[in-house]
Amino acid sequence: MITLALDASTYTGTVAVLRGLEVVADANAAMRGRDTEALMPAVAAALTSAGVSTRDLDRVVCGSGPGSFTSLRIAASIAKGISFAVGCPLFAISSLALIVTADGEPRAGRNLAVLDALRGDAYVGGYSISVNGDVEVVLPEQLVPQAEVPRLAESLGAVTVGPGQAIDRMPHARGVRALGALIEASGPVELGSWEPHYGRKAEAQARWEATHGQPLPSGGNA
Repeated sequence: MITLALDASTYTGTVAVLRGLEVVADANAAMRGRDTEALMPAVAAALTSAGVSTRDLDRVVCGSGPGSFTSLRIAASIAKGISFAVGCPLFAISSLALIVTADGEPRAGRNLAVLDALRGDAYVGGYSISVNGDVEVVLPEQLVPQAEVPRLAESLGAVTVGPGQAIDRMPHARGVRALGALIEASGPVELGSWEPHYGRKAEAQARWEATHGQPLPSGGNA
């Protein structure tokens, strides 16, 4: 099975191409401070490096957030476009899980994935990893005050994993290598309706709703 995986929950987008459980190519792309979109070229470069084309793909896996609103939308659009064009299924996986498994060889035990959500908050998710590498969700992803992170980690008996945490690590698409069971259990998404989980409303949406005293007509996505 050939898998194209991508994630853009932070200001660095990541891509990986897997043949079975082997990562055969990967790439990074800056998602901020550029005047051109860089994630699609990174996807093309990774596919070329792996020696495969989009026609060879059996599935696409996309990090579903939470994280950067604009970056997640770019990754989701690319993933949906490729899946639709090729006719292969699209699967979604929490970007927090991709923090825990980013190196492809996650540590056994309990891990609390932590990603800065700004405004004094953090996105967190708890994962238990067996000695055989099986990954189980023990705390669904949620938004909490940064000050609550140490207490949560202690209550779970978990080590914190993420940028600036006890295990300092960014999410990476190659982490799908260790998440096969979770990905398959979730099943493919519906291409027409699926959107990433942004974790909170975008600043522009929050400002519009505060000004107008009503939800954004499009419904938004919190």
